[in-house]
Amino acid sequence: MMRLPKFSYRVPRTLAEAVKIVADGGPEAQFVAGGTDLYPNMKRRQQMPKTVISVMRLPELNQVSGAGVQGLVIGASVTLTEICENEIIKRDYPVIASAARTISTPILRNMGTIGGNMLLDTRCNYYDQNYEWRKAINFCLKKDGDVCWVAPGSSKCWAVQSSDLVPVMVAIGAKFRFVSTAGERMVEARDFYKDDGIDYMNKRSDELLVDIHLPATNGWRASYQKLRRRGAFDFPVLGVAAYVQYDGAPSAGEASALRVKDAKIVLGGIAPSPVQVKEAADSLIGKSLNDDQIHAAAEAAYVKARPLDNTDFVYQWRKQMAREYTLRALRELM
Repeated sequence: MMRLPKFSYRVPRTLAEAVKIVADGGPEAQFVAGGTDLYPNMKRRQQMPKTVISVMRLPELNQVSGAGVQGLVIGASVTLTEICENEIIKRDYPVIASAARTISTPILRNMGTIGGNMLLDTRCNYYDQNYEWRKAINFCLKKDGDVCWVAPGSSKCWAVQSSDLVPVMVAIGAKFRFVSTAGERMVEARDFYKDDGIDYMNKRSDELLVDIHLPATNGWRASYQKLRRRGAFDFPVLGVAAYVQYDGAPSAGEASALRVKDAKIVLGGIAPSPVQVKEAADSLIGKSLNDDQIHAAAEAAYVKARPLDNTDFVYQWRKQMAREYTLRALRELM
């Protein structure tokens, strides 16, 4: 049985108290919400904070406010189940609710939070093992070792970004608000993730993710498609988020008659950060969303996708599926 290491557990009641505790604790202090990522990592001795600070009781992190007309603000501690069931999110941001519904199991969605999914640790077959397994093969670059077993000749860690909601947030242009004792700042989702499996977020250890800001729904549509082995609860080994904004307001069945003003195709689960495929978006912008155009976009996504052998399925097949799942995401928008 894997057991948690010893740590001090703190439960602040205010935002100011929370950021002061983490500032005083330094790099050995860490925030936790649902704990569905942190606690397993601690059991595997991948992360070993001396102080764990629960943020589940902070009122500011448990609210959903606004609507599609002006934009929505979702507190970082709102659970994934609440995301799936919230009537405003289902009505105005259905892509968020549907993507959240693909995450893990109902029991873990009751515990896991949207903020935790934004900050999910990168994953790899050589990293997400127990301590004894990792020690037996010699540790990897991400934790205690000096070689990346996925690409031994590389000085970079290739552990992959495996959140379902992150590609969607990047595609729709969401923003994250962070607070620390030094103040607060807003970060665009597209600028938050870095192409490094170890240093994968543009975040200081003393910062707390408070809420996620979704843009107003001014005529854009988005969809998300997920590839995984088991349809019930697996991490994505490929995720495709598609976003289009039309030059006009399409009604049901009329989208193909309008020109695309803006578009984004974002791939998840294949690299340390979400991969925006500019070539795929460019093949759509200024044209109507017809079968020829979505095939061109899917081909561009296939060319850009370069998964490695560090997660489930054969990586060459996952690359091929980038084409198919981009087609599915865009057809849903037609």
